Amino acid sequence: MNAVATLIAPRTATLDEAAVQTAKAALVGLGADAGVPDWLAPGTACDLPFGNLAPEQAEAAIRHALTGAALDIVAQTAATRRKRLLVADMESTIIEQEMLDELGDYVGLKDHIADITARAMNGEIDFKDAVRERVALLKGLKESVIDEVWQRATLMPGAAQLVGTMRANGAACVLVSGGFRCFTGRVRSWIGFDDDRGNELEVIDGVMTGKVIEPILDKDSKLQALMAYAGEHRVPMAETMAVGDGANDLPMLLAAGLGVAFHAKAVVAAEARARVDHGDLTALLYAQGYRAAEFVG
Repeated sequence: MNAVATLIAPRTATLDEAAVQTAKAALVGLGADAGVPDWLAPGTACDLPFGNLAPEQAEAAIRHALTGAALDIVAQTAATRRKRLLVADMESTIIEQEMLDELGDYVGLKDHIADITARAMNGEIDFKDAVRERVALLKGLKESVIDEVWQRATLMPGAAQLVGTMRANGAACVLVSGGFRCFTGRVRSWIGFDDDRGNELEVIDGVMTGKVIEPILDKDSKLQALMAYAGEHRVPMAETMAVGDGANDLPMLLAAGLGVAFHAKAVVAAEARARVDHGDLTALLYAQGYRAAEFVG
């Protein structure tokens, strides 16, 4: 068996033996060899080894067979499923908020800024232009507000376990965000990322000028960061994982060994190699073959 399909249920549902057997029958029906299911977490995640079928075909067949089930399915080559490098987006991925939207709340423009954010994440408008437009609306805001806004930040469920477990097993974990260093640095320290990259707000005499310090980190910068970190840590691209939710994440998701669209915008979910629509970030650990008993953090 040279490949594996992982079935993962969210915390609000249960994965049962019947669903696993339905998935196995779907693979066999396409002429695949299907092995004995291996439960990574009873009722939550199960590996289904298979051979003689492309992972893309296997995933499509299982999704069709389990239409309507609130399950995440990731099919991939077994040999390189355990990753040595994680490159993660921050906002709406590692944390639940979009922090620029939260800053907008302090100038009474949260909804307006959030609308621009949504359009940028959907790929409807240029990301760099969207950053400049939103930051311009913050002109005159005191830098001290950043500390207040930071109190709103909450971790995405499973984020601490994802980073803690991968690092405990020798992987490097980095945060690469189109957001701002005043927040990425705090998230890095919060759950132990090895490094972080983000944009810089221009602040003079404790007041935001409404400008971003160029160059702006965008989708191309995220891809370059993935490749740079892989080179720095001497990790083959097949052994890298990237995760994000927006259009500016898509190039790095497509380049990574496993690029995961996490509760992503439709345009991203449609193109990414893998997606998590229902579960939390521990789904990325199950996809690598980690058992629940091995989780750290």
